[in-house]
Amino acid sequence: MHEMSLVQGLLGQLQQLAAEHNKSKVLTVSMEIGPFSGVVIDSFEFGFGILAKEISLTKDARLIIESPPASYRCCGCGKQIEEEQRPESCPHCSETLFSPEGSDDLILLRVEME
Repeated sequence: MHEMSLVQGLLGQLQQLAAEHNKSKVLTVSMEIGPFSGVVIDSFEFGFGILAKEISLTKDARLIIESPPASYRCCGCGKQIEEEQRPESCPHCSETLFSPEGSDDLILLRVEME
C-alpha cells in the first residue's frame, strides 16, 4: 500500500513547515487528490489516521480531502463526460475511444497550525 509512504512524506512535510513557522500543533490539513493519481483515498485517510497519531505535532489533526471528478473527452465528437470510470461508449456519438482529463496530482492545499 503506497498510500502509507505518501502519508509519511506528508507528515515529514508538515514537520518541516511547523519548524519553519515555529508552530507546535497542526489542526487541519487540506489535500487535493486527483482522480488519476493512483491514490486510494480511503487508504490514504486510514494511513493518516494511524501515522498522524504517532507524532505529537499531528496527533489531533483533521484531514480534509478534496477529490475533483474524473472526466473523459470523447475522441469522436470532443464532448466531455464526467464519470468515475471510463465510459463504455460516448452517449452522444457512440465512440469508444476517450482521452482522460483531470489531475494526477497529490497537492497540499492548506495547513492550519498553532
